[in-house]
Amino acid sequence: MPAAREALLDAALSALSTLPWATVRMVDIASAAGVSRQTLYNEFGSKDGLARALVRRAADGYLAGVERALEPPGGTGDRLAATAAWTVRAARTNTLVRALLTGCWGERLPRPARLSGPPFSPVPAQRRADAGPPTPAELLGLVRDRAVAALDGGRPPHDPALAVTCEIALRLALSYAVAASSVPTDAAPLVREVVERWPAG
Repeated sequence: MPAAREALLDAALSALSTLPWATVRMVDIASAAGVSRQTLYNEFGSKDGLARALVRRAADGYLAGVERALEPPGGTGDRLAATAAWTVRAARTNTLVRALLTGCWGERLPRPARLSGPPFSPVPAQRRADAGPPTPAELLGLVRDRAVAALDGGRPPHDPALAVTCEIALRLALSYAVAASSVPTDAAPLVREVVERWPAG
């Protein structure tokens, strides 16, 4: 039931805007989504399963934005600048994306446990997010690798200098995402300048 799943995830995200995750109740999420509590449990298995799916959706949405930022034609500097701008915007507007990128979860957010090995659960595997969200290092690696593939034509072996350039651009973007508000919010000009000065740019 894709529609019910999305409605439940939307209801959970909405609840997070006013309540800490520890006090969010499954029955209230089900009610807000217009489905039964049993449907919620059938879909996610548990509150932690719901948390994993909620955070996984945030990660997937962020990565989809990275793909969009890398799509337009242009030079390495322009495309990495667009990726940096998206990273800053996503981290500043979505607390789950910010937590995924920085590892700073706070008490209000769901921090689903990472599971090792296949858990016993009656919920079908395709409807769970058992692996949990990526760590910040894993997420950075995913973005770096996607950027390298997009900029290098998608054909391995890739230029090691390009991988370093992509990682530097992402780390600059992260510094803007977590910096105090006195720092300008647009990371794109700095990323573009650094990339153009770097050998792989």
